[in-house]
Amino acid sequence: MRIKYIAHSCFLIETSAGTRILTDPYEPGSFDGAVKYLPVSEEADIVLVTHDHADHNWITGVSGDPKIVKDAGEQTVNGVQIVGIRFYHDTSLGSERGENVVFRVFIDGLSICHLGDLGHPLDEGEAASLRPVNVLLMPVGGTFTIDAQVAGQVRAALSPRLTIPMHFKTDGADFPIAPVDSYLAGLQDVTRTGSSEIELSRDDIPSGTVLLEPSALP
Repeated sequence: MRIKYIAHSCFLIETSAGTRILTDPYEPGSFDGAVKYLPVSEEADIVLVTHDHADHNWITGVSGDPKIVKDAGEQTVNGVQIVGIRFYHDTSLGSERGENVVFRVFIDGLSICHLGDLGHPLDEGEAASLRPVNVLLMPVGGTFTIDAQVAGQVRAALSPRLTIPMHFKTDGADFPIAPVDSYLAGLQDVTRTGSSEIELSRDDIPSGTVLLEPSALP
């Protein structure tokens, strides 16, 4: 499979069979211009939306005729098994920012977990509902999601083989969130690819943290 980091929480995941899954497409210019990333130009067969905020749910900007998945539950779309589990966007059971659906997708023998805008730590029962995780796509910027410290706890609870950070401060995100280096500081297992893409297979998956560069930086 191929994973391409578009920007923010938006990834394109392409299976070995050619099915294209896009996560959390953002609306350029939303939040009074805070979202400065270039428009998403990728065509998709499936779009996963973790919650209805403009920096995560701009499905009208996605080309193709994709199947939209935005609810909790289990379904199979184009041969891809998708499981959505309801969590929260804050530490107050959603009273501040609402709910957030965490998606697990099973592709080419691997379990990919996209945490969306997870806003709270995971207790053991919550973590168990998501395991096993081979590849974890995890927010690390804080303020609106878990911060670097809690992200470390979530990673330990889920024990993925590979972690890819997302939702951090860049020139394309004018939000009061932390840059990715706040999370990477002190980690010993970081690979900086200098690329927006990585190729994976069940027999060839790196361990540790891999930093992908957003492809849609302005």
